[in-house]
Amino acid sequence: MSDSPEAIRANIDRTREELGLDVDALADKVTPSKIAQRQTDKMMGRFGSLRDRVMGAADDAGSSVQGAGSGAVSSVSDAGRTAVSKAQGNPLAVGLVAFGVGLVVASLIPASQKEKDAAGAIKEQAQPLMDQASGAVKEMGEHLKEPAQEAVAAVKDSATGAASTVKEEATSSADTVTERAREARDTVGDSA
Repeated sequence: MSDSPEAIRANIDRTREELGLDVDALADKVTPSKIAQRQTDKMMGRFGSLRDRVMGAADDAGSSVQGAGSGAVSSVSDAGRTAVSKAQGNPLAVGLVAFGVGLVVASLIPASQKEKDAAGAIKEQAQPLMDQASGAVKEMGEHLKEPAQEAVAAVKDSATGAASTVKEEATSSADTVTERAREARDTVGDSA
């Protein structure tokens, strides 16, 4: 280490800057809004990845079926093979494609009067269940509200504590650096 006052000052300034950057980074990391944003970004990434996998398999199967203009039989069999190969290990995509095909087929066939009557009866019978489910969801939301607020308060308290600890440690470190700088200055002044 050099004994020149300029080198000591430069070292002190560099140390202060590093401490400032560390304090800023730590404060940024423990800020509740930043924590919530990181969690939101993580969940959006997961949903985006899932959507891309599902939509990719469905798009590939759809494009195979669209190309069935000239050779309908060969294209349909190719589409089946393509859908199977794309959907292996992805049962959600298979279910969505099958559901979509079922909806298309169902929309092409008109409903009979018996089916309409049965659907009306089922709807009437299901209404109390829908009301119960709605009530249960609202009740569950109310029960979860308080624990969520407590969790937010706990995160805020721990973040505040961490920030004050970091501030105290930064102040202590700055005082130590200042003390050492004074000692070095006195040493340099005594030797000159």
